[in-house]
Amino acid sequence: MGLLVQTPAVAQPRSKEPPGAFRPQAPQVYEARVTRVFDGDTLWVKPLEGGTYRKLRLDGLDAPEICQTGGTASRDALAARVLRQVVTVNERQHDHYGRALVHLTHRREDVGAWLVLSGHAWAYHWRYSEGIYAGQEGRARTQRKGVFAESDAEVPRDFRRRHGPCPLP
Repeated sequence: MGLLVQTPAVAQPRSKEPPGAFRPQAPQVYEARVTRVFDGDTLWVKPLEGGTYRKLRLDGLDAPEICQTGGTASRDALAARVLRQVVTVNERQHDHYGRALVHLTHRREDVGAWLVLSGHAWAYHWRYSEGIYAGQEGRARTQRKGVFAESDAEVPRDFRRRHGPCPLP
């Protein structure tokens, strides 16, 4: 007759986060070539060390939606600056869409700071923080550059709330 051995169930630690919740990851820094600019704050790169293409979202700013006033100008400015160029990517974490949130430098210049200072994006305000690019936004507003040339320019977050996502091209 066979012997049946019953092992006690081992309790697995339960995560306090719901399935699919955001989980921070360790920062990653690498060199990559920009292969596509989707809009003023989203682009694709190919790491120089190899591997797959990566979809990135510039952290700390919010560019106009592509169907919003200033959206194509923002995309075109970013493309003129970095498309087919080698950049340094500093991945901080991933957003809910799976994009890496990054700070991007090109020729030792912070690309996000340049976009906001040029008036092609707003500093991303979070709760009680004015955002890391608040100074650049203030200067762009004072000089009435880009989206700040219009006093009634609508921040992308409000635009998305009122209109929903832009239709795909």
